[in-house]
Amino acid sequence: MGGTAEREPAVAERPESLADLLGGRRGAVDATLPPVAFTLGWLLTGRSIAGGVAAAVLVGTAVAGWRLRRGDRPRSVLVGLLAVCVAALIALYTGRAADFFLVQLFSNAASALVWVVSIVVRRPLLGVLVGVALRQRGRWRRDRALLRAYARGSWVWAATYALRVAVFLPLYLGGQVVALTVARAALTWPLVAAALTVSWVVIRRSLPAGHPGLRHPVTPDGR
Repeated sequence: MGGTAEREPAVAERPESLADLLGGRRGAVDATLPPVAFTLGWLLTGRSIAGGVAAAVLVGTAVAGWRLRRGDRPRSVLVGLLAVCVAALIALYTGRAADFFLVQLFSNAASALVWVVSIVVRRPLLGVLVGVALRQRGRWRRDRALLRAYARGSWVWAATYALRVAVFLPLYLGGQVVALTVARAALTWPLVAAALTVSWVVIRRSLPAGHPGLRHPVTPDGR
């Protein structure tokens, strides 16, 4: 009225979550397909390692092609396919089906160690990953509140890798291939989804009231 239209209040945007910034769930689903294919191929061919390997490599190649078509980075696609091929070669060499999961076991143990070390040296890996995604370089490390929040959130991820090792190791030692496959599926994408959600909640609750959020680190020099 009177030539001045009163603007409606803007609808508050939903805060970005770690899932928005990092993704991860889709890739985790893709990662479960070759192990499932290996076990199905192994069972359907009378517990033949070659049959399981052929199924895993075939599915791994198909997943790699699909990921490239949808625009995933070639390097990450090739790393994923290489991991499948290495696992297949190990199983072929040893003649033990459970050894197909050996790469996964070692990679989870190494990842747990890397996440813990990153927290101890005050470069929490969660902050590094989000900082890269947001092109912040090292600005987030100059924000003490954000550094502390990322450290706490990183413990969630370290715990997920430690949990996988705790589950996979006895199954691997017992040669329980089907149980390893079930555990791999159950502790891949559902665990990634849970870690994304829980670590995001931890970060949000760790930041003081009024903090502008992940995109806006509060640095001493204001830069």
